[in-house]
Amino acid sequence: MHAHPVICLITPSVHAGAEEEDALICRVARAARAGVHLIQIRQTGLDAHSLCRVVERSIQAVAGTAARILVNERLDVALTAGAHGVHLRGSSMPAARVRAIAPTGFLIGRSVHSVDEAKLVALGGALDYMLFGSVFPTPSKPGIVGAGISVLAAVCASVAIPVLAVGGMGPHCLGFVGRSGAVGFAAIGLFADCPSEALPSVTLQAVSEFDRPQ
Repeated sequence: MHAHPVICLITPSVHAGAEEEDALICRVARAARAGVHLIQIRQTGLDAHSLCRVVERSIQAVAGTAARILVNERLDVALTAGAHGVHLRGSSMPAARVRAIAPTGFLIGRSVHSVDEAKLVALGGALDYMLFGSVFPTPSKPGIVGAGISVLAAVCASVAIPVLAVGGMGPHCLGFVGRSGAVGFAAIGLFADCPSEALPSVTLQAVSEFDRPQ
């Protein structure tokens, strides 16, 4: 994993036409150059061929930076396109099965939603990080209240695997997340709701808030 805090941009799950795809790739490139470490491609509306193209273009877009491209759930696409890793849902195959067929250096992350789930997943090994949430209410998951900082802290304390927080991440809460034991955070809206050219300042502010002393 990268230096603290680890920042992960999750792309919005929307169908992309040619113009929208170009805009997405531009945003991926700007995010990588702004200091975002992980970029999770989460274009669930795309078929395998189109998703593979987006992933390949994203890999090219981050070349020369420290950013790494992860594919949400689709291990087949991640391996075919040469992505840097995959992010698994809670219901996905065990990480150990992925590790057995993945190339050296391939990152494997997994979503977890409780302390018990985090402990169980950690027993299987093979993970590079866990993504815990939703910590706070978020428009991407309407109706979910959010587990809160205390549960996030409990998850972080219960496993040795690095934990990223997700759900409602914004400047108002990143300081609390930074003091919870999480190594970083993942977000959709924090990055999607600003112009691409504002990504450097948004990223810098996020790091500043995350690392703000108590």
